Amino acid sequence: MLFLLSPAKSLDYDTPLPDGLPHTLPQFVPQSSALIEVLRKKSPQEIAALMGISDPLAALNVARYATWRPKFTAANARQAVMAFNGDVYEGLQARSLTPAELDWAQGHVAILSGLYGVLRPLDRMQPYRLEMGTRLATDAGTNLYQFWGATIADSLNRQMAADATPVVVNLASQEYFKSVNRKVLKARVIECVFEDWKGGVYKIISFHAKRARGLMARYAIQHKVVTPRRLEGFDLEGYAFAPAASTPERLVFRRKTA
Repeated sequence: MLFLLSPAKSLDYDTPLPDGLPHTLPQFVPQSSALIEVLRKKSPQEIAALMGISDPLAALNVARYATWRPKFTAANARQAVMAFNGDVYEGLQARSLTPAELDWAQGHVAILSGLYGVLRPLDRMQPYRLEMGTRLATDAGTNLYQFWGATIADSLNRQMAADATPVVVNLASQEYFKSVNRKVLKARVIECVFEDWKGGVYKIISFHAKRARGLMARYAIQHKVVTPRRLEGFDLEGYAFAPAASTPERLVFRRKTA
């Protein structure tokens, strides 16, 4: 099984890393370099308009593109699972995982990325902002979905090549999962949905759902979940499997108190 996560806009390159943390290198550095070259040609004002962000944030990212290099070192990069710092990663709490758990995650978790395509948890990553839905024109087309094409699905297939019955558990947003070409992907896909009780009904509340995706990834890592049935045991922070609301391809987890 392979668990897919979205990246986060918030980054942390300041908190000290755990001692002896291993690292790997991103798989698609040439593609990332090509995207950086396109981004470097844009002014801060163009980046602000393209990404719908403030002028200071645009200036920050223009500076990031300028200093980005195809060589990843301890000085300019850190492991992706330690660098991302949004709601999903607060649920995952990667810093508290053991070395053995991080090693398991390396083979069973993939982070989708607009700039890097696919990142394994321990892949070094230089800071960036480039959401998958950005309409960045390249020689491949008008957006990043066209740029990445079948590359991401092919990469996931290779990662699951040894699985007799490959399964992808999508814990990423639809914006990012759209980058996985389903015609190319050779795996069953299971979606996990997290609902909270509010106003007399169960509903998806974005903040809680994002955190729950990270919690599910943490649960899978710590329990070495390799079959869909074992996902049903997820019970962190009050969530429980809701069989009546679920289907084999869409597992629903609910809770009444946050």
